[in-house]
Amino acid sequence: MPNPSFERYSNAPIGWSYNGAFFGHVMKYWFSATTTSPDVYGPDVVVPRDWADKGFGDQKPRTGKSMAGLTLYGCKNGKPHCREYIEIQLAEPLVMGQTYLVEFWVAQLERSLQINNIGAYFSEKRIEKRAEEFVFAEPHVSAKDIVEAPGGKWVKVSGTFVADKEYDYLLLGNFKDDDKTQAKAHRDDCFNYAYYYLDDVLVKKIPPFITVPVKPDDLTKQKLEPGKPITLKNIYFEFDKDELMPRSYVELNKLLQIMQEHPNMVIEIIGHTDSIGDDDYNKFLSRCRAKSVVIFLLENKIKPGRLRYRGAGKHQPIATNDTEEGRAQNRRVEFVVVRK
Repeated sequence: MPNPSFERYSNAPIGWSYNGAFFGHVMKYWFSATTTSPDVYGPDVVVPRDWADKGFGDQKPRTGKSMAGLTLYGCKNGKPHCREYIEIQLAEPLVMGQTYLVEFWVAQLERSLQINNIGAYFSEKRIEKRAEEFVFAEPHVSAKDIVEAPGGKWVKVSGTFVADKEYDYLLLGNFKDDDKTQAKAHRDDCFNYAYYYLDDVLVKKIPPFITVPVKPDDLTKQKLEPGKPITLKNIYFEFDKDELMPRSYVELNKLLQIMQEHPNMVIEIIGHTDSIGDDDYNKFLSRCRAKSVVIFLLENKIKPGRLRYRGAGKHQPIATNDTEEGRAQNRRVEFVVVRK
């Protein structure tokens, strides 16, 4: 799990937010699955007075200095942003047939309703809703009973499941509507909605461990021919940046293995973008991203003389730039064997 305790920030949070994009801009590797606005709590976060007067931000993180906050119930009562979800790409895809433990800790806003159905759902692809929509799904792990966590108490939600697909993303939230969610007021002055804090998310394999089969198109199975471009699959960067996302290291470690098995091989890393944006900037960004791959190899003791890099920008597409799917294919990193 990248950033499991919400301690790492892309940008320091300042003030409060009322849109979903803010969470992804601030909290490293996490993002909102809809346009609703999950909350960030940590250093430099200032809760507006009207929300602070309601108790928002009084809770202390379970560990570290930061945590997240979600509204999980109250749509029928007219609560704006009544369903909030946070989502993250896993550091590696789940293995089909493998048993996993999933756990995370929750505490409630003191005057929150108490509910059940707080859960975790795994998805093969990123979920990006363009409105304040529900994410209706059958969670892989959820709290069947009402979660009672008043007075600053942290309560663990946990469970196990067997992966039936190579899931790549994890969502946390309430995936049932209000009619299918149990709610309880534990004091006379409860609000008419449920709000919980989240911290310390964990996903791990439970023995026995299943050996991951190597697929025919795996990077380690590719024939290394001088001049032949080979695409590095599943290389991800932060939006409009050259910083590698955690999921990228699965593929990069395979490239490192190839370089170690062929100690005299020289390669060139080539970055590519789609057609959106300024030509000069695209060349600059693609070069920086190629350099990030080179830096990874250098940090793992591959000699500088074996590595070259450049940015091709948008000038070598492998698919149409007229669709998002095509543009995603064009945003890639390749390597070419210069000498074996």
